[in-house]
Amino acid sequence: MEQKRIRIGITQGDTNGVGYEVILKTFTEPTMLELCTPIVYGNPRIATYHRKGLGLNTNFASIQQAGEAQDDRLNLVVIDDTEVKVDLGQPSPEAGQQALKSLERALADYRSGKIDVLVTAPINKHSIQSETFRFPGHTEYIQDRVGKGEEAVMILMNQQLRVALVTTHLPISQVPSAITQEAILAKLRILNQSLCRDFAISGPRIAVLALNPHAGENGLLGTEEQEVIIPAIEQATQEGINAYGPYAADGFFGNRAYEYYDAVLAMYHDQGLTAFKALAMEDGVNYTAGLPIVRTSPAHGTAYDIAGKGEANENSFRQAIYAAIDIWRNRQSDNEARVNPLPKLYHDRREDDRRPFRPAAE
Repeated sequence: MEQKRIRIGITQGDTNGVGYEVILKTFTEPTMLELCTPIVYGNPRIATYHRKGLGLNTNFASIQQAGEAQDDRLNLVVIDDTEVKVDLGQPSPEAGQQALKSLERALADYRSGKIDVLVTAPINKHSIQSETFRFPGHTEYIQDRVGKGEEAVMILMNQQLRVALVTTHLPISQVPSAITQEAILAKLRILNQSLCRDFAISGPRIAVLALNPHAGENGLLGTEEQEVIIPAIEQATQEGINAYGPYAADGFFGNRAYEYYDAVLAMYHDQGLTAFKALAMEDGVNYTAGLPIVRTSPAHGTAYDIAGKGEANENSFRQAIYAAIDIWRNRQSDNEARVNPLPKLYHDRREDDRRPFRPAAE
């Protein structure tokens, strides 16, 4: 049977950045329209401005409601048709308002079942702030609006590496107090479940990074490893989660130990994302795991420095589309398997031979 085309809601992001460029470049390829029905939430005047300025021939059809979206074309739900100044490469309140309108409309349509998944273009976290958006970023806002009480885990990923975070958009001075045994356990549980359900991995293996240099050197450089992280790993192991560590981040990434794990749990934002973006900037995807909604985004930001120059690489955005489709389908397969418990039991018990395994060196 022919698989249903997934309705992908796409936010326009910050309109002074590269959001429209990567969206339009992605759907220049006709084969992308065979995989999904894309529905952009945006301002057609701004979209046209970017398309003409970049010399792209990507066509889109303006519609008023997501229900009007058709297959085999790029659909744009009109959230606003007013003249808005586009100041390429510059943050502005107007660009932030456009980004928020797009996000709010897309989430409203998700709640009413008009789209299946969400792919977000980059925002400026300062410009988007308003009375209704007082969050550090997309992840926290989406968790609040459609999380249904569930907790999110940010995962940065490509085909070779998945990096999840215990803390996300938090000042570095606040990180140590936020690294608790309960927080690590909560993230490990969500990450483990996501690897099983969203990525169809049986018995996933998770590497846990240390907080301090050299994993604390047995307490010489900090006691968080001994007092917090190791007990969390031990508890997770008792619960059946294959968690290992803690590993010093520099050596772990430096000797490519991540190749032997299905995911890595980092303690804070830059610990995990600096290494990830150095290894996978062009095809990296940001996935918000743990929530009912499937939401992905490119791993890069607004890229103001190259906005409007035609230099933005759309591969990360394209991979975000692919990832959203794959995760949605994996969830559907998992739901179907649970209807009949015997096949699901067999699936859970099979050995995962996707990665060779050896514990990373300390």
